[in-house]
Amino acid sequence: MSNLSYDYQFEEPHYEIIGGKEIMSPSGTIGHNTVIGNLYWIFKNYFKEHKNGRVFTDSLDVHLEDGEVYMPDVKVIKNYTVLSNIDTIHVVPDFVAEVLSKSTRKYDIGEKKDIYEKHGVSEYWTIDPIQKSIDVYHLIDGKYKLDNVYQIYTEKEWSQLTTRQKEEAKFEVKVSIFDDLIVKVEDVFEWID
Repeated sequence: MSNLSYDYQFEEPHYEIIGGKEIMSPSGTIGHNTVIGNLYWIFKNYFKEHKNGRVFTDSLDVHLEDGEVYMPDVKVIKNYTVLSNIDTIHVVPDFVAEVLSKSTRKYDIGEKKDIYEKHGVSEYWTIDPIQKSIDVYHLIDGKYKLDNVYQIYTEKEWSQLTTRQKEEAKFEVKVSIFDDLIVKVEDVFEWID
């Protein structure tokens, strides 16, 4: 019988450079990882058909011109021909999504959002896997504007909404950087209990 043990080599810890400081990026939860995987597959399936971009997950650094280094949970680059398969990303992504967690929420909705805005990321999502909500920001005249908050409601939550709130609730997100990509909110949170 062969030895089935795996000789695991420990890698350097992942960190981002935010405001000139190294910020440790701890591994996420199952819910966090599931949302990243779901969003990755939504974009990947779209790009298989349309061939107008590439999607990457959190294990790939994004180097910005001011020396900041980020590992966004999901990033999309439309002009992917400028990328080298043997390098990290040295261009500004067109789309970035960060999945919120207790340890990263402050940075994701604060400094990171400001940095992505400053560098011209066209669309920015913050995704809360606990609340099952997505805050979508569009870059308009150099500033992020909140497009909407998209979320899934429990039956109890839905029953407590006013008629107006129910009419205003949206369950699909139109991705602004593409003409025909619509993401169902339920697909982003598939397999999240």
